[in-house]
Amino acid sequence: MINLKMFEISKVNQMFTIALVLLLVACQNQSSTPEKKNLVPEFQNKGHELVYKMVLKVGTYQNLKDKKDVSYTYTYTTPDGKEDISEEKYIFDGELSYGRYVKHERTMPELEGVVEQGYDGSSFWLRHNDQYIEDPKLLKSVAFNRPTNFYWFAMMQKLLDPGLSYAYLGEKNIDNKNYDIVKVTFASNNNAPKDIYQLYINKATSLVDQFLFTVADFGIIETPLLMKVKYIEVDGFLIPADRKYKKSTWEADVTEDPWINVQWSAIKYNSNLSKDLFIGKQ
Repeated sequence: MINLKMFEISKVNQMFTIALVLLLVACQNQSSTPEKKNLVPEFQNKGHELVYKMVLKVGTYQNLKDKKDVSYTYTYTTPDGKEDISEEKYIFDGELSYGRYVKHERTMPELEGVVEQGYDGSSFWLRHNDQYIEDPKLLKSVAFNRPTNFYWFAMMQKLLDPGLSYAYLGEKNIDNKNYDIVKVTFASNNNAPKDIYQLYINKATSLVDQFLFTVADFGIIETPLLMKVKYIEVDGFLIPADRKYKKSTWEADVTEDPWINVQWSAIKYNSNLSKDLFIGKQ
C-alpha cells in the first residue's frame, strides 16, 4: 500500500527543488545582463558629468532610437532675407537623413523648383525636380548638409558620443544667470582641425542656453560662432527649436552683426518612415 504521507513529502521536496533552481537561474541572468539604462559612465571630469546630467534632462540618444524617426520643418533665415525651408526626415538608427527643400535661396540658389537631398547610411544623393544630379560640387554640399542638419537636431544627445573629450572651464554669470562652462573636443585621426563646442550649462535648469562652436570644414576655427537657443517640449524631449547665431569671441562676446535665425517646427516622432525614402538612384 502507498504511504500517502511519504508521497506528499516527496512531492513538496520536488517542488521546492524546482523553485530553487528557477530562482538561481533568474539571479544568474540578472547579474550577467544588467539593465543598460541604469549604467552610469565613468566620468572623465566634472565637465563630462555635467553634460551627462544635461542629456538625461533633454532625452538620451537611446530615447531617440526608441522613437525610431522624426519629421520636422527647418527654416533658416539670413540677415539679408534669404531663406531655406526644408522638410527634414531622419531615422535615428544609422543616422539616415532626408531633406526636401521647397525654398533654397541660400542652399543651391542656382536651382529652381524642389530640391531633395538624401543620405542612405553609405552614400549621398541629390535630386532636382525628380531628376538626379551628379555635379561633384553640388554633391559636396549635400555631403555637408545631410550630416550637419542631422547632427544639429541630435546634438545634445550626441555630446555623449564615444571619443569626445571634456574640460570644465569654470563658472560665469551672464544676464543674471549662473553657468557652468564645459569645452567639448573631438578626436582627430590625421591631426586635421576638428570642431570645438563650448557649452554654457544653466546651473538652475541643467540645460545648455548657449554655446560657442567652430566649423572646421569652412575654416571657422580661430573665431567661434555663438548659438543661443530656446526649448520646446515634444513627446517628453526638450528640443532647442528656436535658435540664432552670429560671430563671437571665446569669451562669448558677440559682434554688432545681425543674427542668423533657425527654427524647427511641426516636430513629429515615430511616423514609421520607410527606408526607401532615403535611398537615391539605384
